[in-house]
Amino acid sequence: MLDLILILLQTANQLLSAGIAITAFSILLYSLTFNLKDRVAQSFAIIMMCLVILFSADAIGSVSSDLQVIDFWLRFQWVGLILLPAAYFHFSDALLATTGQVSRWRRKWLTRLLYMGSVVLLFLIPTRWMLGELQTTGPAPFFKPTFLSALFLIYFISVMLLAWYNFFRTFIRTTTRASQRRMVYLIIAALFPAFGSIPYLLFGSTFAERHGLVFWGIAALINFIIGGVIIIMTYSVSFFGVTWPNRLIKGRLLKWVLRGPVTAIIVLTAVTLTRRLSTWFGISDSGYISLGMVVLIILCEFSITFFFPILEKLFINEGDHEQIELLVQLEEHMITRKDLQQFLEMILSAVCDRLQVAGAYIVGLDENGMELVYTIGKHNIQNDDLSEQLLEKVNNGNEGVWRFNWGNDMIVPLYSDEDQGKTVIGLLGIKNAAELNFDEEAIHAVKILAGRAGTALKDHRTQQGILDALKTLTPSIERLQELRAAGSYDGSQLYREDPPVKKENIEQWVRDALTHYWGGPKLTNNPLLKMMFAQDFLSEHEGNSGNAMRAILQKSIESIRPEGERHFTGEWLLYNILEMKFIEGKKVREVAVKLALSEADFYRKQRIAVESIAKHIEDSENLARNQFG
Repeated sequence: MLDLILILLQTANQLLSAGIAITAFSILLYSLTFNLKDRVAQSFAIIMMCLVILFSADAIGSVSSDLQVIDFWLRFQWVGLILLPAAYFHFSDALLATTGQVSRWRRKWLTRLLYMGSVVLLFLIPTRWMLGELQTTGPAPFFKPTFLSALFLIYFISVMLLAWYNFFRTFIRTTTRASQRRMVYLIIAALFPAFGSIPYLLFGSTFAERHGLVFWGIAALINFIIGGVIIIMTYSVSFFGVTWPNRLIKGRLLKWVLRGPVTAIIVLTAVTLTRRLSTWFGISDSGYISLGMVVLIILCEFSITFFFPILEKLFINEGDHEQIELLVQLEEHMITRKDLQQFLEMILSAVCDRLQVAGAYIVGLDENGMELVYTIGKHNIQNDDLSEQLLEKVNNGNEGVWRFNWGNDMIVPLYSDEDQGKTVIGLLGIKNAAELNFDEEAIHAVKILAGRAGTALKDHRTQQGILDALKTLTPSIERLQELRAAGSYDGSQLYREDPPVKKENIEQWVRDALTHYWGGPKLTNNPLLKMMFAQDFLSEHEGNSGNAMRAILQKSIESIRPEGERHFTGEWLLYNILEMKFIEGKKVREVAVKLALSEADFYRKQRIAVESIAKHIEDSENLARNQFG
């Protein structure tokens, strides 16, 4: 009976070692994927790498009977063991720096010296100076201790104590209850991987040989705890260097752990136990174990997919699940431009089939004019084919009618039901149908299809307004998240001046504002208006955001205007593109012909012109910051 318990404990210990290696490797990948730019995450990734080496070598060496293989893996295990103290001190120093106690030259150079010393010790692993002869008489193979290995153990404990001193200082300097709680988790959890990695058989082989059950029982218990505390450490470290909300960090980590280490450990345990039971009972394991692995992996992935939303609702989004549901529904029901075009293609195809015409198109109308949304069939219409006469015809006496003629085409207005009445938001054009007569059934069908097309345009426009608002809010939200994340550990971060706006953001905002120069949400809700230099423009225009934004753009465009009278020469090219395209509202083809450019050249020069405007705005903001800084 005791022999059976001993075998079970040894098997459990092997599985747990493999499980720790799998978990550490998964967490290493997690760290490399999500927040490697942060110094805390970088040092934590080194600890995980050490644990992967330690427990992978232990798991592989424990199932081998070849002494040369065992010798190699046990020596390889020491690679992780030697690097671990330096990695722990590096980790503790990075944590302390997050609280505002930046590394001085002593801690910085001590970290470097520890890593350099570890590299020197690595070269001693193959020698007899560091590790003695391989012993196989105890409960597990181990090396005889040497003078250097005894010194290393003293070094190991000393460096760990220094690391814990830094941990304690970090805890004292944390500012919020949540950050202190995570720091307690981290400090307690960090104890077990460190001291659980010490090769106790170097000096305790006699006790382990006499009390095999106690040794293997303690080893299995420690390994079980290490596997759990690695997850706790990862949870605490996940909040460093990222600006995501807590719920997102928790959800992402939980899904990663379930799909990675949990699934791998379940499959590994099932396969190992099945093979050993097959050996004990003399049953052939060929075929069905591989099939069982596949089935078990699929079942695990299915269970995670099915139950994760429930876990997320109960433990992660508790109290906020209604708001999260709205965001999820927005994503699921979002009508992208591609979705809109696919739906309108079905509408136009149905119109062509029902009326037996060669083609049809849909035009969108807003404060900026007309835009061709989709066209189908022969003789496709282009944006440049839409003349101002069509817009005038819509605006002069044709609102409220169900159809009117424009040249050879029949036009069906698309309406949006609003509080103040019906507003035309688009046009359904039917090619060469102006003179055709349709029966009542065909007219009724066209009216239904036109109504559905109008609803799609209205919903897409409403959704676009929401997205524009989100785009406007995004920089502020990102900054708030950065302050929330940094302020949890270092309150002084809350007093730091906001960093300059990124150049690529300014360029995008300028492009949006120019697109809606004569009116639209991208002009009136533009993030440029929240910058410091823009406040003078808002004051001059009595808070009218549209006029203030146009004044900003006009002044920026004038900044690239050459001196003298306007010409259509090369030095005036950038100014003319902005003036004619956005302020005068001319079409791309018309501007390109006037400036003797191909359309490809026009877009390249337009990009350069927008960059010039963004540079002027960036300089204006920097000047305003310096004046008030």
